[in-house]
Amino acid sequence: MALEPRTYRFGDVEVEPLAHRAARAGADIDLEPKAFAVLVALLEQPGRAFERDELLDRVWGHRHVTPGVLNRVVAQLRKALGDSAENPRYIQTLHSLGYRFIADVQVASDDTRGTPPPVDRTARPSSVEPPARSARYRTHAVVVAASVVFAIIAALWWWWWQHEPARPPASVAVLPFVNLGGDAHDDYFVDGLTEEMRSALAGIDGLKVAASVSTSVRNAAADARVLGSKLGVACLLEASVRRQGTRIRINARLSDTTSGFTLWSRTYDRELADVFDTQTRIADDVVHSLLGAIPGAQRILAKRLAPTRDVAAFDDYLKGLHQLDDAAPDDAIGLFGQALQKDSGFARAQAGICSAQIRKFENQHSADAFENARIACQRALTMDSSLADVGLALGDLFRAEGRADEALAQYRDVEHAPETRTLAQIGQARVYAAQGKHELASEHFREALRLSPDDAFVHSEVGYQQYLDGDVPNAIASFRTATALRPDSAGLWVTLGALCMEAGDNTQAEWALQRSIDIEPSYEALSNLGLLKYQYGDYAAAAAFQRRAAALNPLDFMVWGNLGMALKADPSTAAQAREAYGEAAKRVQRYLELKPDDARATAAFGLYRAELADPAQARELARRAEALGSQPGEVALLNAETFAVLGDLDAARQRLASAHAAGIAESLIAGNATFKRHGLTGPTPSQRTARP
Repeated sequence: MALEPRTYRFGDVEVEPLAHRAARAGADIDLEPKAFAVLVALLEQPGRAFERDELLDRVWGHRHVTPGVLNRVVAQLRKALGDSAENPRYIQTLHSLGYRFIADVQVASDDTRGTPPPVDRTARPSSVEPPARSARYRTHAVVVAASVVFAIIAALWWWWWQHEPARPPASVAVLPFVNLGGDAHDDYFVDGLTEEMRSALAGIDGLKVAASVSTSVRNAAADARVLGSKLGVACLLEASVRRQGTRIRINARLSDTTSGFTLWSRTYDRELADVFDTQTRIADDVVHSLLGAIPGAQRILAKRLAPTRDVAAFDDYLKGLHQLDDAAPDDAIGLFGQALQKDSGFARAQAGICSAQIRKFENQHSADAFENARIACQRALTMDSSLADVGLALGDLFRAEGRADEALAQYRDVEHAPETRTLAQIGQARVYAAQGKHELASEHFREALRLSPDDAFVHSEVGYQQYLDGDVPNAIASFRTATALRPDSAGLWVTLGALCMEAGDNTQAEWALQRSIDIEPSYEALSNLGLLKYQYGDYAAAAAFQRRAAALNPLDFMVWGNLGMALKADPSTAAQAREAYGEAAKRVQRYLELKPDDARATAAFGLYRAELADPAQARELARRAEALGSQPGEVALLNAETFAVLGDLDAARQRLASAHAAGIAESLIAGNATFKRHGLTGPTPSQRTARP
């Protein structure tokens, strides 16, 4: 780019290309080299329409640079010049084309600036005028010196322009929106708006959107440049939300991470009913700043950001998602149902019911939940089969049913959709893990962690698979990470407590379970505390905890099995144990009709049949559980108790040896009444109600 020896003036701004200087009202403006080069290009031909590609070629050489880089530079120029995109005085945006400089520009050549007044030839020469030869040599020296200085400045400027640090491509991180409403109960709403915005922006072609950013990561960064470097993005979108009554006020800001400058900052003070349009407007402003005008972008954004026109239904939906993240599927189902009552065509809420019912089936072993999931998924498909959320829920249904190929097909269909890509990776990982393809499973779990490194649910899913694989120490570590990310999740704490029990650390187990109950009492936490009481030999307290758990959720067969175990251990209540084992056997049988590949449930069914004096079926179920090959430690432990009840102590000892080899904690043996009664050594049965 040629450097012309001239000065441009417009408004109160003066630009000197050779000196790489721009001043506004006499004060120097700090512009980056590329921004200065764009400004000079526009000033050289004011009024001319420059296409984006022409400016990119001229200033950047179009070296792997996206239009978003130019958009950001123009935004910086407008800020420095006191200009506005909405009401431009200097730089006008030509939508779908480029930019034009629209102000009057005065151009002055540098050789006319500061020209001395004409010489008065009638004046008498000074008596000390130097010889003409000396003056000529001195003038020549000054010209040479000026040329050298100019060459040095030009060389430095060229080097700076060529070696300016490369900017990231058009990319943005959506930081956690801040709740300014003063009510912590509104956090779910603000968190939901954050994730909806992130998913909507990620659906725009050409725009890279960072994974969810945790509040701790956001707070740890000193400024936009530090956080941008950490996240590898060009811009940061921040917002604060204040919801009061029927009004909502959102303050949004887009910052450039290379310079730290604010590209724009806007306030949206609207009726709460306008929240969908407000979110769409913010997203559209971000896209326009980074990529320019994109035909159809607003329609794409609106489809994601306005899944319903009923704000109350949307509010229930966000609450439901929050409860699902907290491992409370029953509460989530109720809230999704409320959303559908307000908007019967709300397909994402219907898909939410399907997902929540599948979680309930897998975590609480409820056969009814599986049938409800089938119905919910079919309704969601009828409402809108194109939604990625619906495809994901259907994949989960197929996976839970054991239809691996169909599940994988569904997950692959939605793994590129921004709102489902992480969960689709988890779904594929779980399918491959169930098939024993552990390398493939690990690959997909790693990808899920890469996509959402600060998502507690992802860490909990990784931890649960580690538990299923017999790696309890790493499972505990994963759940510790999950609880650190979501310390308010009762479901995560109860699972961590169950895992600590599995490892034989009852002190930590009791602490985690109590933490869960302090947040919200659940049947899982109560049942696991009952197991601790059983291990301590307090059988009456153990039975009381199990009865409380059964009252909260009578559908989980494990609660009834744990109750039977506590009742049998106490001579005063031993006669009542058969009824509890009968309930457990009835419920696990129905569960296994839907999920016959659950090895632990199969082994538990064998124990219940042994307690109900059906030795033939008990032995067959023990054999079948071992043949399934998964959860070897849990299966060996349960089968050891089954053979002890049947009086086959040699077979029981063999299973205890297998349990030891699989990593079952030795300390658990002391608390098992059946093992103590038969003089066996080995760990206690692991009849857990939580995933551990």
